[in-house]
Amino acid sequence: MKITCSQTELVKGVNIVTKAVPTRTTMPILQCILIDASANQIKLMANDMEIGIETIIEGRIEERGIIALDASIFSNIVKKLPDSQVVITTGESFQANISCEKANFNINGMDGENFAYLPVIPRNEPVVISEFTLKEVIRQTIFSIADNENNKLMTGELFEIHGSRMRVVSLDGHRISIRNIELKSECPDYKVVVPGKTLNEISKIIPGSYEENVMIYITENHIIFEFGQTTVVSRLIDGEYFKIEQMLSSDYETKIRISKRELLECIDRATLLVNPGDKKPIIMNVTDGNMELNIQSFIGSMNENIAIDKEGRDILIGFNPKFFIDALRNIDDEEITIYMVNPKAPCFIKDDDNKFLYLILPVNFNAA
Repeated sequence: MKITCSQTELVKGVNIVTKAVPTRTTMPILQCILIDASANQIKLMANDMEIGIETIIEGRIEERGIIALDASIFSNIVKKLPDSQVVITTGESFQANISCEKANFNINGMDGENFAYLPVIPRNEPVVISEFTLKEVIRQTIFSIADNENNKLMTGELFEIHGSRMRVVSLDGHRISIRNIELKSECPDYKVVVPGKTLNEISKIIPGSYEENVMIYITENHIIFEFGQTTVVSRLIDGEYFKIEQMLSSDYETKIRISKRELLECIDRATLLVNPGDKKPIIMNVTDGNMELNIQSFIGSMNENIAIDKEGRDILIGFNPKFFIDALRNIDDEEITIYMVNPKAPCFIKDDDNKFLYLILPVNFNAA
């Protein structure tokens, strides 16, 4: 194999596919990046058997071939090469020569034919959304997936599609994040759970353009995201997702209209008095025209008042401040509406157009 491409193009491709290289594995071939120049395009590929990423880079193929190179070594080399043309050649013993200007590296590779290629999955009718929308909806929901494996379904997000609407849901047992998206066209109905790891990696590599679209293909066991020159294939999480409708009551006793920025900045200030790992709640005392926020910890105490518009009953309620901060940071509206029932029932932050909903469970602040 002999290929030539720019260092910039090579680094861009390597940065994309390394997101699918496993941190640890018993299969050395999976710790490699595959360079496939066996046809008319230069493809880079990585696959950890749960998520696989393939991207096409611009370059010239002088001799066709294929090789797998250790991802860490190869990545470190190409990132430190001069900003010039890179020539990669391989011999029969799977040794690769990487040269760029005066730099010349020889590294051992592996037989690319033994690489775990991305599965060939039949394409059906795609779900089409903009890169920007997908990147945004991941940002606005990914923070409330669970980070442990005790319940696999909680480590993913529900993608539920009906007609021209897509609902994305994440939850971790203490909160729920929901985003509703209007699609570009009518689609078949789907209800699948996508691993949070897959969505995290996509959010890092997708450009986020308003004009460019993502094609999403869904099958029984896999989901495929195609954007630009990149394809991401991921296994889906098996199982029936939680029946969240049972948790989403429309009843409320207290309705609050408040500045998002003021509330976010206030809670953020309050957390200065809380050490990481401490479970000290932010206590909200809601009365006519005012919300008093109070936090007490081993370090000290803080209280602050924010003007509000209130309908309904006064309420004294406590929350994990991080959960409120996470939700507020991902809402773009200047003002938000909070709905509360009682000190033991979840509160809801939602908009009038039903574009988003965040549910947060309260905490028993008397026992905190």
